[in-house]
Amino acid sequence: MAGVDVWPVVHNERKALAADLAPLSEAQWSATSLCPKWTVRDVVAHMAGTAQITPASFLPKLIGSGFSFERLQTKGIAANLGNTGADTLSHFEEIITSEKRPPGPKDTILGETIIHSEDIRRALGLAHEYPPDAVVELADFFKGSNMIIGTKNRISGLRLTASDTEWVHGSGPEVSGPMLSLLMAMTGRKAVLGDLSGDGVATLRERA
Repeated sequence: MAGVDVWPVVHNERKALAADLAPLSEAQWSATSLCPKWTVRDVVAHMAGTAQITPASFLPKLIGSGFSFERLQTKGIAANLGNTGADTLSHFEEIITSEKRPPGPKDTILGETIIHSEDIRRALGLAHEYPPDAVVELADFFKGSNMIIGTKNRISGLRLTASDTEWVHGSGPEVSGPMLSLLMAMTGRKAVLGDLSGDGVATLRERA
């Protein structure tokens, strides 16, 4: 499959997310996202912070955070949070067309954008149609990786089958459902497991 042209997708998805965020109340900004430790505001601030990191600045920032990815993320959130949801959105809007990213494949920033956008929207009950080819590319990207997210171990011994596109991976007890929900489950989001069916869902729930 031809690779997705990452930056146009990332820019379009950031722009669409900003439009969805604009009318939020402070209570909605404070809602817990699909990342249990982070509110909606935290996730948006994290996305803004990640889009300000370059390969050259990444190592100094990591060293300054005691080689802790969690501490690095916490600093990025704090720097882009502001005092209100409007402040956070303003910081995010500044990076909509940014092409800065930490070291690694471009699919990493594509995943940051789509998965975290859904972390936010799902928590707020907002529906959005993501580019199907981008969602499939991310599933193919994460399925063989244990880096940070641990997807390869999470889905080991399971057969994942998309119900809305031709995508299948692995063998073993079945897990089937929409491609986006499979991607979110593969990356550890328990909240989407109700979208999925099959004998393998229980195993996936234990590993999420």
